[in-house]
Amino acid sequence: MTSNCVNPRQRQAALRLVYLFISGLIAPMAAGDQALARSSRTGSSIESIQTRAAGEPVMAVVSLRDQGITVYAASGWILRAPVSSGQKGRETPAGIFSVIQKEAEHYSNLYDDAYMPHMQRITWSGIALHGGPLPGYAASHGCIRLPYDFAAQLFDLTRVGMRVIVAPADVAPTEVVHPALFVSKPGAAALAATRAAEADEAARKAAAARLAAVTASREAARATMAVRVAENLKTRAEAQLAAAENALADAKPEQEERAESARAKIATKVDELQAQWAAAKTEQQAKLDAVAPAREAAAAAEAARAAAADTARELARALAPVSVFISRKTQHLYVRRAFQPILDMPVTILDTERPIGTHVFTAMEQTDGERGMRWSVVSLGGGAAHSEEAGADGRTREGAEGEPTTPASDAKAALDRVVFPQDALARIAETASPRSSLIISDEESSPETGRGTDFIVLLSGEPQGGIAHRRSYPAAQAWFRYERPRLRLPFWR
Repeated sequence: MTSNCVNPRQRQAALRLVYLFISGLIAPMAAGDQALARSSRTGSSIESIQTRAAGEPVMAVVSLRDQGITVYAASGWILRAPVSSGQKGRETPAGIFSVIQKEAEHYSNLYDDAYMPHMQRITWSGIALHGGPLPGYAASHGCIRLPYDFAAQLFDLTRVGMRVIVAPADVAPTEVVHPALFVSKPGAAALAATRAAEADEAARKAAAARLAAVTASREAARATMAVRVAENLKTRAEAQLAAAENALADAKPEQEERAESARAKIATKVDELQAQWAAAKTEQQAKLDAVAPAREAAAAAEAARAAAADTARELARALAPVSVFISRKTQHLYVRRAFQPILDMPVTILDTERPIGTHVFTAMEQTDGERGMRWSVVSLGGGAAHSEEAGADGRTREGAEGEPTTPASDAKAALDRVVFPQDALARIAETASPRSSLIISDEESSPETGRGTDFIVLLSGEPQGGIAHRRSYPAAQAWFRYERPRLRLPFWR
């Protein structure tokens, strides 16, 4: 009778041959796909990158509708590139953000360990700018993908704190002038530079004093060692002299001359060693006397260094860009500096029931010998209520006299409706610097705003799928969460 069963070893061998055959067919196809992906990544998408004379970036504006990013310096736009934002259901939230962390090589903690090179985080819940594939449409899980080469270039130019505005449509900063926009205190930057130079000089003196104290201690230790060596030699010679004197006393008459000669030589040697030991003791005392003053001088220099460093650091922090946020919803004015809250107070907004929009004013650069400040504004509208009042594009609408309004006029109108507390305005103006910002919005600050962030404001009338279901982590927890080592698995897993 013939069996219908197949030998397991034969079946495994047959399957192995089939796998090898299929692998041989797939390998060229995969190589072709990779080459195509590589060419598309470095070809068409990179060709659409535009660059102008570079300056330090002040802000980046992402247009969700146009799937593009424009980076601005004080002189104007400097970089443009296509992006791929969050797909439907995981949309990149429109709103106001800033770079809160940078990591050149990053792997996603949320999405299958995905590679996110040149990551610049804008929320602790996982929204970031990073290099990635650009299929030509919104395809991410909420992040903003950039062309790989562009992401590397931008990463090298930016610093933590740079403003990132994610807009539903294409918007651009417009210059604006208004008396409520604060100016910096003249001479503050020069004073900060002076204090920084003083701190550097104090650090140099502290290092020199510390080296002098270490040198004095080392020389004292060497002098002490020399005293011990001289003392040991002297003690040994004295013992030899005592033995020679005993030998002379016990010597026979015919041996007395030789014993006396030996004793005399040893006595001379003892005298020499005694002199050497005395000199070593004198030098040792001088070295020991120098140690205490050197250590005191080092302690004083270190105290001066610490005080100068604290002064320079506090002044630099006081001159760091300040962020002011005014919310129509909460009727409050908030101030943050260096990602830390420093002020929270009520503010009066006229005509409270009417939408005011969302406007981001940014101090671009100092003018008139540091006595003035050039400001720009980006207007985003203000959610569903404002979008009904605004035109379909969110950029122009009819004013009270039937004249079309512009983002700059809308922004000025928003400033006119805020009754600024004069004491708060004076405090802010004293330490304002370029990159400082003023945000006026119908919205309130997002729960994403917290430790290690600037103000994060989301537009309530826009999809927020990419952030709605994410859990926010404080800065310290997020750093641990995203920095843990991972086991890299093969690409075919």
